[in-house]
Amino acid sequence: MSIAVIAGLGNPGPKYRNTRHNIGFDIVDRLAAQLKGSWRAEARFEAETATVEFEERKLLLVKPQTYMNDSGRSLGAVLRYHKLEADSLLVIYDDLTLDLGRPKLSASGSAGGHNGIADLLDRIGPGFVRYRVGIGAKPIKEMDLADYVLSQFKPAEREILSDRMPDYLDHIRLIIDKGIETAFNIINQRTSTTHERSHNK
Repeated sequence: MSIAVIAGLGNPGPKYRNTRHNIGFDIVDRLAAQLKGSWRAEARFEAETATVEFEERKLLLVKPQTYMNDSGRSLGAVLRYHKLEADSLLVIYDDLTLDLGRPKLSASGSAGGHNGIADLLDRIGPGFVRYRVGIGAKPIKEMDLADYVLSQFKPAEREILSDRMPDYLDHIRLIIDKGIETAFNIINQRTSTTHERSHNK
């Protein structure tokens, strides 16, 4: 398995900038900047894309512009056009079952309540690689899930994520360079916290 496409999930437009649900966009934006890629709109994919080079390999970065719940429509079109299988796709997105800032790598499992991943599973099937970044649990249990994931990060939370951004970019480079198995062992080595164990039962 070789990663050819790296997608960050999020919602388009200034209204959703810096929201919890858009952390995938934030990370691929930083990756594009680091690898000197420039974004362009591609109507056929309903996405913004950037072609970059890493270790003499070309990678396609993608930000679906379909809104989160239809992410699979955009990424399915990308894979079909380039004649790629699902396991060539790395998807970066938010996870509220992980503590703020904590990353986790996986290559299987359910959508876990994430509508963007649910749409991907419906449209392209399992097999794509998942890099999740924790946004923390809802502060109030009764809070509407959509209200929470579409809320802005607090300044202190934004600072934590900014501090961790170099780690996320290093992890993505590790996945591309060394492969999934090696990356699993490094990225996922930390013991689960009490909060995370309670959400994964």
